[in-house]
Amino acid sequence: MTITAGPADGAGAATGPSVSVVICVYTEDRWDDIVAAVASVREQSRPALETLVVVDHNPALLRRLAKHFGDDGCAGDGVRVLANAGPRGLSAGRNTGIEASSGEVIAFLDDDAVAERDWLRHFAEGYADPRVMAVGGRTQPVWESRRRPAWFPEEFDWAVGCTYRGLPPGRVPVRNVLGGNASFRRSAFELAGGFACGIGRDGDRLPLGCEETELCIRLTRAMPEAVLLIDDRSVIHHRVPAARERFRYLWTRSYAEGLSKALVAQSVGAQAGLASERRYATRVLPAGVARGVRDALLGRPGGAGRAGAILAGVTAAAGGYAVGTLRARRSGSRYAVAATQEPAGPRPPAEEADA
Repeated sequence: MTITAGPADGAGAATGPSVSVVICVYTEDRWDDIVAAVASVREQSRPALETLVVVDHNPALLRRLAKHFGDDGCAGDGVRVLANAGPRGLSAGRNTGIEASSGEVIAFLDDDAVAERDWLRHFAEGYADPRVMAVGGRTQPVWESRRRPAWFPEEFDWAVGCTYRGLPPGRVPVRNVLGGNASFRRSAFELAGGFACGIGRDGDRLPLGCEETELCIRLTRAMPEAVLLIDDRSVIHHRVPAARERFRYLWTRSYAEGLSKALVAQSVGAQAGLASERRYATRVLPAGVARGVRDALLGRPGGAGRAGAILAGVTAAAGGYAVGTLRARRSGSRYAVAATQEPAGPRPPAEEADA
């Protein structure tokens, strides 16, 4: 099937499923990052059908983006600006983008990241197999200080939104993709519903996550034969601000991850919700501690710090999980899962890592 994509630099015929790109934004502090993210989508070798910039309850940013990309928020170059139609948070923003999109595949890009030129081309190739319902990619950190802090372990790069040591290379099946660099068939949302509100990130809260983990588990339960892939050729570069290069952030993010895992386990059960984490905790992290101790004994910089950071991160995550589990049992509360998304407007014929 050949589909003609919407206008973009170098646009032309694109073979395979049409792809809509959703970028969720929430603060003017990231203005330059947002503009760069959109520009990287425009420059794809395999053009996107459209780019949807979803603004999370920030009227000033919504107006500024609408003016930048066209007074009506729908520029002639395939960029559309719209407000989050649900409650505050990343999950609802993504659900808004899904509902407003027209592509057979919906790809998600973080607002502080830029995609390499062949990002979408490798995503689209993954859907040649009809069993593939999600394809994720590799996210590389761009440290504000120009280099990785010597103490910061690669095993914890997930804490700054990046691909971490322990994920397999190549194009491989995984339990879940990582939401800031991922794509899903539209039919995945029709089968499993949208992202669950109450799990993911909200700019004013702890840096929670795991919304894509919970969705992917729901998806494979709804469609047991579904295949979810990571293709490490689909690369984005994710900015890591100086505030996230500090130990305090790693500790806080690890604690929040524990809270998030407790919510996921509440939804899908601990066996499914923590299956990949068991391997990570029993194999990947001990190996990381061993490397750090070895480097310290050899006099290499940062070795002791990396080993200590891994142990501290595990402790924080375990504490968060315990607190989250206790809260869930006491409250018995659930969070909302968006219903099946139907696109606004015409849609082409039908045709998403662990941490």
